[in-house]
Amino acid sequence: MKFFIQVILILIIFFKTGNLLSDNNLFSVNNIILEKKGNNSTNQLANQAIKKGFDQLIQKILMKEDISKVANLKYSDIKNLVTYYNILKNTQDNNNKINFSVTFDKDKMHDLFYKKGISYSDIDDKEFYILPIFLDGNEANVFSNNFYYENWNNNEKDEIVEFILPLENIEIIENINQNIKNLLDLNLNFIFKEYSKKNVGIALVESSKLNEKKSYIKLKIHNKTISKNLIFNNKDMNETQFNEKVINGIKDEIINLIKSQNLIDIRTPSFINVKFNLNENNNLVILNEKIKKIDLIENVFVQDFNKDYVNLKVKYLGNLEKIINQLNSININLLIRNEQWIIEIF
Repeated sequence: MKFFIQVILILIIFFKTGNLLSDNNLFSVNNIILEKKGNNSTNQLANQAIKKGFDQLIQKILMKEDISKVANLKYSDIKNLVTYYNILKNTQDNNNKINFSVTFDKDKMHDLFYKKGISYSDIDDKEFYILPIFLDGNEANVFSNNFYYENWNNNEKDEIVEFILPLENIEIIENINQNIKNLLDLNLNFIFKEYSKKNVGIALVESSKLNEKKSYIKLKIHNKTISKNLIFNNKDMNETQFNEKVINGIKDEIINLIKSQNLIDIRTPSFINVKFNLNENNNLVILNEKIKKIDLIENVFVQDFNKDYVNLKVKYLGNLEKIINQLNSININLLIRNEQWIIEIF
């Protein structure tokens, strides 16, 4: 009788294909503030919010070179991608302002990206530790006399990445001064030794010509070292404006590089066969609810089962290491044991 109940439970949870709708909010855009003017109806504002939300979404998850492929999508096509939108209470500073949130359908977005041949980025670690260094002749200004360090987050907006600057540290200053002639080879692990498991980087900025600044960025993203040179030209800007342009340009490039290391290609899904042992700790209902939170897991299929275990085939996007880390964050282990993949709740 108990086994029969288990069979019914399995069939209910993973009916047919076992499709799982993720609760992840990657395709949701919040805090879309619009001001109601004149005779604008709420419906008209909602249409504006949907268009604005779509623009913000593609800026957030697409590479710079791919944004143009969907930027001119017709409004009717954009609206068809929407699952729902919410109207929140008016903002406190202005009763005419309305706060919208728009959620786009993941499957429809995937279909759009598939047709356009676009990969999108799913960044799970949004913290990035950065140290901007200003090179003034033969001197390296790190924490003082450094506009870039002092003003890096002045124009902070709702960015995809949260930039964190290290606090002033005499060891960092000494290390940089000792390597002043070879800063390109600075050891990032030493500079950010307290954040060895995080994404980190340095940005060297120097004035090469009167109206030109050069920057060299060296980053470690998911333990992969990436370097790039950037050049910024000044056109009719004062010094402060130009320096702010340099900061924003470096930030944009770092964000794009982080995106490039977190790309999801929906045209190439992967599959993995896993065994789920049924016991007091491993509950199918709980497993199902937890996996719903992983946006990159598209489907779970039941292969076979008995009273002791269930064999599942998991369809996922992206790399397996990312899936393992995301599962681990919600107290699920995916590991190899006796040459077989095992999934378990802990």
